Amino acid sequence: MSRRSLIRMSPSEVEEFLAGRHTMNVATLGADGQPHLVAMWYGFLHSKPAFWTYARSQKVLNLRRDPRITCLVEEGDRYEELQGVELVGRALIVEDRAEVSRLGENIYGRYFGPVDENSAPIVEQMGAKRVGVVIDVHRVVSWDHRKLGGVY
Repeated sequence: MSRRSLIRMSPSEVEEFLAGRHTMNVATLGADGQPHLVAMWYGFLHSKPAFWTYARSQKVLNLRRDPRITCLVEEGDRYEELQGVELVGRALIVEDRAEVSRLGENIYGRYFGPVDENSAPIVEQMGAKRVGVVIDVHRVVSWDHRKLGGVY
């Protein structure tokens, strides 16, 4: 058995890892082909990984031109702790206000706690100029070095 197959996460492990509270590194391609990389908080819309951002942001401009996207969610400070999931696919830009709000509430809830009557107006205001970006995942690459048990 290869080392690569030893550290690969199962689909349920990937799902559990992505459900955690992490930061997603999002790579899009600029007009000159240069990668544009930013860190985003993320959530889920209809069970698909997604984030929201300003409609006029560079990443949205890039995605409107070329919807290819690669995202990385990772954690660990030492080699034997490293875990990560790379998502490769296409971005779907969501402009429907109700869907953008739903996504915003999901993201807010993951990082700050449930949306209530006090936070709902804040989330609504935050989303006024934003769009959602849903990742239509075509390929998943994952690793969990903890599975090696400290043996390399």
